[in-house]
Formats: sequence, C-alpha cells, structure tokens
Amino acid sequence: MTDEWRGWQEAAETALYGDGGFYRSPEGPAGHFRTSVHASPLFASAVARLLVGTARELGTDSVDLVDLGAGRGELLTGVLAALPAVGADGLAVRAYAVELAARPAGLDPRIEWCAEPPPGTRGLLFANEWLDNVPTEVAETDADGVDRYVLVRTADGAERLGGPVSGADAAWLRRWWPSAGPGSRAEIGRPRDEAWARAVSTLAGGLAVAVDYAHVREARPPFGTLTGFRSGREVRPVPDGSCDLTSHVALDACAAAGGGTVLPQREALRDLGINGERPPLTLASTDPAGYVRALASAGEAAELTARGGLGDFGWLMHRRPTGNRGVGEGAGLGACSCKAED
Repeated sequence: MTDEWRGWQEAAETALYGDGGFYRSPEGPAGHFRTSVHASPLFASAVARLLVGTARELGTDSVDLVDLGAGRGELLTGVLAALPAVGADGLAVRAYAVELAARPAGLDPRIEWCAEPPPGTRGLLFANEWLDNVPTEVAETDADGVDRYVLVRTADGAERLGGPVSGADAAWLRRWWPSAGPGSRAEIGRPRDEAWARAVSTLAGGLAVAVDYAHVREARPPFGTLTGFRSGREVRPVPDGSCDLTSHVALDACAAAGGGTVLPQREALRDLGINGERPPLTLASTDPAGYVRALASAGEAAELTARGGLGDFGWLMHRRPTGNRGVGEGAGLGACSCKAED
C-alpha cells in the first residue's frame, strides 16, 4: 500500500484482492457483514429449489452449481445440505466455489475450489453479493459540469478530482447514469457489466443469477453509494485493505450487457416458497413445538423478504438455452484451476 493517488477501481482492486487484501483474510466476509446466506438457512433451501427446477428444465439428473464469490463456501454447504429436504436425493450435483481466497479447512469435499468459473457448465450459476465488490471508477461532476474521475489516496481515503471521464466510461455514464449536476457522483458500472457478461458466457445451459443491492436509471442515487464495512459496522471507505469496499449495482445495465431480467428478492423468494407468513394459531394447541419452529421460520423468511431490507435486493436472472455454448466448452475443466479437498 502506498500514498499515491489512484483511481478508485485500481485502489479497490488492490485493497480487496491484492496480497494481504481484505478478501484474503482468514475470517472471510462473514466476519464483517451479514448477507442473506448468513441470515437464514431458508435462503440456501430456496437456491436448492432453484437448482432442482433448473435441472428439471434441462432434463437431467446431473447438474452443475457454481457459486461465484463464494466467501468460505457457506451457500454451497447450505444448498447441499438442503437438497434432500426439497426432494432432490437422486440429483447428482457438481459444486464449484469460485473465490480468490484459499480453500477453508474442513469444507465439504464434494465442493471444488476455483479461481475462475469453470467453462461449459450446465446448471445454475449463482452470484450472491458478488457484483457489488467488482471495483469501479468513481466520477464526480465539477463546477463547470464536467464529469471527472475521482482519485483516492490509499493511506487515508482522501479524495481529489482527476482528469475528465472519457471513452467507454463516458459513454456508459451518458447511457446509464447521467450527471445530476455539479457535485453529483456516480460509480461507473462498466466493469460490472463486463464481469456479468463473462460469467454468463461460461454457462452452456441453465440459469445465471446475480443477487445484489441495486438501483435503476430512473432512480440513481445522486451522490453514489460507495462505502466500507468492517466488523459488522459501516465505515468510511479507505482502500488500505482494512475494510470491505462496496457500492450498489446498476443491475439494469448488467442486464443489457449480459442478458436477463431483474426482480426484487421478495418476489423471487416467494416464487421459491419463502413468504414469511405466520403459521395458523391453531397449530399452537395441536403441536406447540411445531408452532414455535414454524414461527421462527416465518420470522427468518420475513427478514429475507422485508421491504427496506434484504427483500429490496435485486435478482438479475438470465436463462441460457442448452444450445448456447459457453466460452471454452469442450476444453474440459482443466481450463479452470479447480480442486476438490483431498
């Protein structure tokens, strides 16, 4: 880490994923913030149902499950555990955790650990809170109405304006996040569009899903959303490796680049049987223990689907017909640095 001034994309890339970066720490993301995966096992059961439905659409009893930005494998562990409960005992699942950090000790040996998504997979590619950690440049409109790159100092997060935004970045801003006037800011989401398109291209057939904090062109936040998280608390974003660096995702732009449609998490989960409805009170007299369990489950479901909270996450969903070939299909998994636990 140095005191030089750099654009936010380069600074965040180093701070998050470089040697000693935030996402390479032993505790992983769960040590600093809570996602839907950590909020309730109901989330993993919903993904398990989605996987079963995808296998049914593909007409197969052998399916791939790719978790992009897998943390320490929590989602895959939960999905594999939930499969029997959703009636998928006979489904053969090849599970891939895509993550730059080292494989955690004790992970289910059925899970392969990869630095990149394997090409030519058929099944479900799931990216939960991955795109928000794909670093982007930040732009700010100066007093003359010119969009300029924001430069940041690694040591303390101090900022200053750099040169005018140009080329493909300027075109992206004009289309997806036009300036709201002097002093307004934007995260230039072009790297996320490209990352989503690359991820979708690895899928030979099935469903790709990206779940994230999101906004759309008609309601962009005028001052951006870049922030930091450390030990469960929101902190000032400083690109020194000490905190997460995240910003909400322009999922509508990602959908245009890589395909797909966007709907709120509350709707996606309700379609998968997670609705937060309280159990009937009559159950309390006939099966008190069952009522307590059902009530707890309803509370967890309500958190996952709540307006103003996790339920406002966007689900970008893209179905890829089996006939479409992913990049690299036919090269085999040797093209991916994947390994199962010994």
